[in-house]
Amino acid sequence: MAVIPEVLSPVSNIVDSIIPDRYQIKIQEILIRGGMYVKASEMITLAILTSMVVGLIAAGFAFLVGINSILAGIAGFFIPPVLMAGYIFLMMEKRVDAIEQTTPDFLRQIASLLRAGVGLETALEDVSKQGGGPLTNELKRAVIEIKIGRTFDDAILSMGERLKSKNLDRTFRMILEGRKAGGSLSDVVETVAEDLRAVLALKRERKANVMMSVMFLIIAAIVAAPFSLGMITVYSAFIESLGKENPMLDASIIAATGYIIIHSIIAGLLIGIIMHGSARKGIKFGIPLAIAAYGIFYIVGKFAFLIVGT
Repeated sequence: MAVIPEVLSPVSNIVDSIIPDRYQIKIQEILIRGGMYVKASEMITLAILTSMVVGLIAAGFAFLVGINSILAGIAGFFIPPVLMAGYIFLMMEKRVDAIEQTTPDFLRQIASLLRAGVGLETALEDVSKQGGGPLTNELKRAVIEIKIGRTFDDAILSMGERLKSKNLDRTFRMILEGRKAGGSLSDVVETVAEDLRAVLALKRERKANVMMSVMFLIIAAIVAAPFSLGMITVYSAFIESLGKENPMLDASIIAATGYIIIHSIIAGLLIGIIMHGSARKGIKFGIPLAIAAYGIFYIVGKFAFLIVGT
């Protein structure tokens, strides 16, 4: 899948030669975890070029409307990478959720093959050849790793490590422990599948129960805070329009902007803790909340400034 045009390949090659391999490997793993099978150097090149274009456009627009063009250019330069990182993170979480939801059915297929007398390694390979989706891709990778010399245990455990999923890591470890303990492995796999299904059902129920708290945080982040702070800055501008100088006006706008962004990010992290039990997963909420909150703050301020000016 081509990400950048062929004419920009020299730029991608330069980026490929500048960035150390260890960083490119990490970025490549992140892209694969998000289901994006593209070269890391091409994605980095796309981010850099997009940042330069957006930065120049933002600086030019700011110059036309009388805003600080340097700050606007810097903000425009960093917006595309942040949005791309947020999108990749969202795709990673979506892919992990899809894999977790299909894992119980995959385990039941494995259990059926084990009851038929097929070995665990052979059953894994047979299931990887059927169907499609992100779980099938991970299984194919594990099968390839086993064929090139990696142990079965390491190949299976690496799936949970790559996906950063505690549920999958726990599931695979339970299967491997059952395999070492002996006995009926098919029964162990069947039990683990039912256990994972119950855990996922509990996870969905927990999400449903906390939606009121989540909605409160979202309203506070993108409605209450930006609207109230926007009206405060408008009031300061109104006082200034009456002929009274207000040296704190610019400082108050900057402070309000910083507060809104920080407040939105914290609200996103809290949403991640409430819904997923992890602040890291709240990043995908924090970034959109910060953008939406600042947009509302900017619109409220500009609209009210126009009213004051008239």
